[in-house]
Amino acid sequence: MTIGIHSRPVLAYRWAVFLLAAGYTVYNVLFVGWSGPGGPFRYLTIWALLLSFFAASRMLARSEHRSERPHEVTAMCAAVLNAMVAVLYWRLYLIDPGLVNGGRPIVWWQEFYLHALGPALQIVDALLIGQVFRRIWRAVLPLSAIIAAYILWAELFVQRFNVSPSGSVTSGLPYPFLNNLELAERAVFYGTNFGVALGMLGAFAGLGWLVRRGARSI
Repeated sequence: MTIGIHSRPVLAYRWAVFLLAAGYTVYNVLFVGWSGPGGPFRYLTIWALLLSFFAASRMLARSEHRSERPHEVTAMCAAVLNAMVAVLYWRLYLIDPGLVNGGRPIVWWQEFYLHALGPALQIVDALLIGQVFRRIWRAVLPLSAIIAAYILWAELFVQRFNVSPSGSVTSGLPYPFLNNLELAERAVFYGTNFGVALGMLGAFAGLGWLVRRGARSI
């Protein structure tokens, strides 16, 4: 049983997480990235943001007694997808910012929330407050479906109907570095990161077990 999810500190935390996710969702969907077909939905970061917004709304509803459903699968998928986005972004950014931003100026408060603070808030809730990482096999299929849907979206729609960014192999794929990879190389990249996502799910399960064990020993 989840402990303290109806307490005032948890309620305040979940309101803060929800309001931040809602604000950034509205800002990004309405005002950012509509320069090409697919708009902001070209980016996996925005998919993770939308899932964060939905997960935050369900966690808040749970704390306010408006929902009895634990929404554990939603929270697990949101935490893992956000962790995956953060790791991918910073790994590439530290090599060369142009690999992910295409040389565009970076809005620090936007990048910091989408690739650091936002993911951290989701992970803290899922891991420490909701303690949702229990029967993780229930999240494997939904998480796989989200990742597969994004790959198909990027390859079959985004690439086809966008002319930029352009690379040495193709053009239109949302992240600049992808346009420098052949299809087979992109397939390896997608497969590797799918494995990373499943590995993160398993790692969170292990951390969740340690958290629950530690809580019982206090």
